[in-house]
Amino acid sequence: MLSTLLDFWKQDDETAPNIFAWRTTPPRPAQTHPFPDDLPDPLREALATRKISLLYSHQLAAWTHARAGRNLILATGTASGKTLAYNLPVLARLLADSEARALYLFPTKALAQDQYANLESFQSKIANLKSAIYDGDTPQKDRPTIRKTARIVLSNPDMLHTGILPHHANWSDFFSNLKFIVIDEAHTYRGVFGSHVANVIRRLKRVAKFHGAQPQFILASATIGNPKELAEYLIEEPVELVDNDGSSRGERHFIIYNPPVTNATLGLRKSSLLEGVRLTNNLLSHDVQSVVFARTRRSVEILLTHLTQVVNLKAKIENQIRGYRSGYLPHQRREIEQGLRDGSVKTVVATNALELGIDIGGLGAALMVGYPGTIASTRQQAGRAGRGDLPAVSILVASPNPLDQFLAHHPEYFFERSPEMALVNPNHLLILLEHLRCAMFELPFQRGEGFGSLSDELVDEYLEFLVSNNEAHFSNEKFYWMQDAYPAANISLRSASPQSVVLHTTADDGRPTIVGTVDGESASWMVHPGAIYMHEAQQYFVQELDLENRIAHLVPVGLDYYTEPQQQSEIQITSLNEQIAIRGCEKGYGEIQVTTQVVGFRKLRWFTNENLGQEPLDLPPSELQTTGYWVVLSESALKSLRDAGMWTNDPNNYGPDWQKIRLAVRKRDQFKCQVCGAAETVREHDVHHKTPFRAFIQDGVLNREEANRLENLTTLCHSCHRKVEQNVRIRSGLTGLGFVLGNLAPLFLMCDTGDLGVYSEPAWAAVNGQPSIVLYDLVPAGIGFSEKLFELHDELIRRAYELVSECACEDGCPSCVGPGGENGYGGKAETLAILKELL
Repeated sequence: MLSTLLDFWKQDDETAPNIFAWRTTPPRPAQTHPFPDDLPDPLREALATRKISLLYSHQLAAWTHARAGRNLILATGTASGKTLAYNLPVLARLLADSEARALYLFPTKALAQDQYANLESFQSKIANLKSAIYDGDTPQKDRPTIRKTARIVLSNPDMLHTGILPHHANWSDFFSNLKFIVIDEAHTYRGVFGSHVANVIRRLKRVAKFHGAQPQFILASATIGNPKELAEYLIEEPVELVDNDGSSRGERHFIIYNPPVTNATLGLRKSSLLEGVRLTNNLLSHDVQSVVFARTRRSVEILLTHLTQVVNLKAKIENQIRGYRSGYLPHQRREIEQGLRDGSVKTVVATNALELGIDIGGLGAALMVGYPGTIASTRQQAGRAGRGDLPAVSILVASPNPLDQFLAHHPEYFFERSPEMALVNPNHLLILLEHLRCAMFELPFQRGEGFGSLSDELVDEYLEFLVSNNEAHFSNEKFYWMQDAYPAANISLRSASPQSVVLHTTADDGRPTIVGTVDGESASWMVHPGAIYMHEAQQYFVQELDLENRIAHLVPVGLDYYTEPQQQSEIQITSLNEQIAIRGCEKGYGEIQVTTQVVGFRKLRWFTNENLGQEPLDLPPSELQTTGYWVVLSESALKSLRDAGMWTNDPNNYGPDWQKIRLAVRKRDQFKCQVCGAAETVREHDVHHKTPFRAFIQDGVLNREEANRLENLTTLCHSCHRKVEQNVRIRSGLTGLGFVLGNLAPLFLMCDTGDLGVYSEPAWAAVNGQPSIVLYDLVPAGIGFSEKLFELHDELIRRAYELVSECACEDGCPSCVGPGGENGYGGKAETLAILKELL
């Protein structure tokens, strides 16, 4: 029982002291209304079989807008009945008009599968309502029938872009009768991906118009800061916002849990993963069905392994704890989703793959190990807990990451901030040109035709550029596509990740079997030779990674350790487009190469994380050729920052006797790490200042003797040293500047934070060995962001200064320069000092 568990946590000595915030939202009654008079009888009967006799207020509002021919976006909570709200008007139209068709678009194949099952339940009551999925997995032999007979086609933007629009002539029956387009999970269409999708919708409307149709749009979205604005950017038509959530809701608890301090001197906290396991065990033993969210695929598998070993389970609960992440095969995912719905799966450990609206029923608890990164994402994951009027709990277990620690210590920041905005820019020149090529292949452009919200003159100008480039031909007042190949095939709407690597093993009977897949970008760090790859808590040892044939050979094992890859990244400017000296710095932009290489891996013992040794690897580096914008601080700016004591990026000078002192400390500690006990091997252990070295600077004068006292020094292995440094992290002004620019830039570029990379530490190596910050496009070959940032430099710096100086925090927070470590410093003053030099 959940209520018993919540009472237990309030009393429990192991849990209660570490609860930093506990918010309770009282239950909310449903706002319901009788069925509207114009709801067709077959739909009334279908709803009666589902035991539905009333509609929620937002479902009725959606019905009213849709029946009046208006476009709308539904922005209500998770599990509030959005699917029914868009299905009813569509099905009513299909009943009234036997030729009418509808297109449903979902961001993932899994969601389309899920909604297809939902529609099937209506079909028994409604004759001639054939719905079908049309995506990359649809067998070729079934495709012609679907094109001819399906009344509702469920697909995704990628298939629409490459598999439907270029061949619209085969779909003439469908397009000429297209009445509704439903775009579900619209909040996922933001940034570069969203800008591509907005252009795909322009092409879709153009093709529909050619076939004589003018479809109506219904969008559905999770909670974001600007649902109406996003919808109007995506479809370029007026949209009604329906956000008065009328669904009932039981009592909801939101807990922020901060693991206890295990080493007060070094400020180390207990592992958030292990505390997540303990709290999940509490949920299991109280029979509360729950989802545990982890930030990475590796964390999912570590949590699973701990859970299945710690809970003294074996046969009884063998399949009650499951994992869910990318890399699992589709049939495994379907099986897990079904298990959650029918209650046979008690706990699922997932990445954000389960954040989208796949129907898994309402769960009793959602536990997040680590802050998901945005307030919108956190609300999505927390919203997975709650079934109807029953109480539910969401728990955020803070990791040692500075962002998590800031939220644990300032919970009001999380509870009072509105969710982030979703931004798109469909008129981004490079994206726009790609889709103009696709649109011209689909249908020739009439001079002065226009494209979406773009003016006729501008479209003609771009088309004439394509003519001058020998890609198009102009005759009889029309622009025609001239190339042989169809352009959509070479344009990916999402990241340009190379195809997947397939993971092979041998079954007990000697037959080769496929364990799962890993995307090409992740293969070198997930399945490098010698790696322990985990899948549903079963360990596999990677014997060989064949990148050429995209296969990895695995052997099932049961070892007492797991592996952690070690990566190195560096940035190199390959071609300088422009660089000019301005106040306090030089700003520049050009082509850069970001090189990431897995150089080795560590073996860590289960449960204790003891380091069992390291092994080098010789794998090819992965290279991202892209464009970047950089700011390099000038010598005069550095001098005035040093004179003011506001420059903390110079390497520490520990004094002439440092090597002697270092040896004495390691000897005293018997050459063992004072946290995990690991003995020194080839690499000497580090010597760490318990109170940071820089903390001994008073009025610009360093008291080195005091800083280097033996009692202020301790021996740590490299791994523990990294953890401790995170906790006492002193955010330098340069890192703070990188943080604020990285968060502000997307607002100016109308992109997503995930579309940009920020490189500010180690800040010395990036541009000619000078202290610098580089912001770069995370899209291969770049997409023009860096040139735009170069032009916007003055505005960006001015806004950054306003943002940091007006922020009410004392020393850095996630809204300005980022927090320091829990016992460190945020670097707000240093960042402001740098910004003043640049203003």
